[in-house]
Amino acid sequence: MFNQDVQRIGFACKYLHPDQTQKKKILEELQRPLTEKCTTVAWLNRQTREVAEQRLWDIMEHNGAAAQRLVEYVGGLPNELRMVRLGSNQLPVYTQHDWSYFWKQNDVRKRAEQLYGIVGETARRLDVRVSMHPGQFTVLASIDDDIVNRSIEEFEYHVDIARWMGFGKQWQDFKINVHISGKKGPTGIKECLPRLSPEARNCITIENDENSWGLEASLELAGHTSLVLDIHHHWVNSGGEYIKVTDDRIKRVIDSWRGVRPTMHYSISREDYLPDHSPNVKPDFQKLIETGHKKAKLRAHSDMCWNTACNDWALSFSPFFDIMTEAKHKNLANQQLHQQYKQNTVSYKHLRANETPEHIVFRLLL
Repeated sequence: MFNQDVQRIGFACKYLHPDQTQKKKILEELQRPLTEKCTTVAWLNRQTREVAEQRLWDIMEHNGAAAQRLVEYVGGLPNELRMVRLGSNQLPVYTQHDWSYFWKQNDVRKRAEQLYGIVGETARRLDVRVSMHPGQFTVLASIDDDIVNRSIEEFEYHVDIARWMGFGKQWQDFKINVHISGKKGPTGIKECLPRLSPEARNCITIENDENSWGLEASLELAGHTSLVLDIHHHWVNSGGEYIKVTDDRIKRVIDSWRGVRPTMHYSISREDYLPDHSPNVKPDFQKLIETGHKKAKLRAHSDMCWNTACNDWALSFSPFFDIMTEAKHKNLANQQLHQQYKQNTVSYKHLRANETPEHIVFRLLL
């Protein structure tokens, strides 16, 4: 289990070199060792079986090594930045029925276990909090039984990787996050949970989304699994509420983690969609809608953590939550937020010495 006394700010899936002004080919060479590779069913189907299987083996070797290098990179950062999400394409076509046989072969599975075992050992040695996030087609609450079955397969694929890394043994030692998704909503998730493996039930988290299933819907699952609070999704879904850390709903989210330090997600509307907006003022959702801005575009993630007022809002949660930044410039945006974190000197010890009345109330609630 990661050190829960550290307040962390993480990034998702991909490393970007600090100097993005370099030529594209140079950047690709610099970033390739830490970046996962992938392939498609269409490409594999055009090859001989021998060529296709060799490609899958090579991708496994590269992605396992890339994941280790990514975790090592994160493990060399300041303690507060030792948090990362691995991409979902670690082992392509793992659940694709025409090709899943490849990953079930003894020699392949043994090698995958070795590779990701090293990743897990590295994460524990360097105290890096690691997670995964299955994609949008993992719909556990669908009304279509076939979609649910395939979604469970996809979720358990992520669990296999966590298991090989040595996680899934206790509640939330590794986070595998999904949205509620699907027309059944929270009821569908409740129906699905007993069908998951014990390791999956230890790892699964449910995130509020910006459309159908917001924070109130996810709170229906608070007694069943851990909840990930996405404050940007809530801002969009609620029509502009900047939820406060002292809100009673936040305590329910924290309690759902059963003593483990929770994770939240943070992003901002795209800077190129709000080019004239002051970075020192939080965007007003209702005013933006009234002036012709579209909800669908307001929900899109920014490149950087460009709005310092929103950053302060997000960082107000840091005494109680680890923050996963979901800005598109990945570790560069993450480090931008970390700089503001350092400037604000927000730490639990500092907060206890300099509490506002709101924080005192919230601490008493806990």
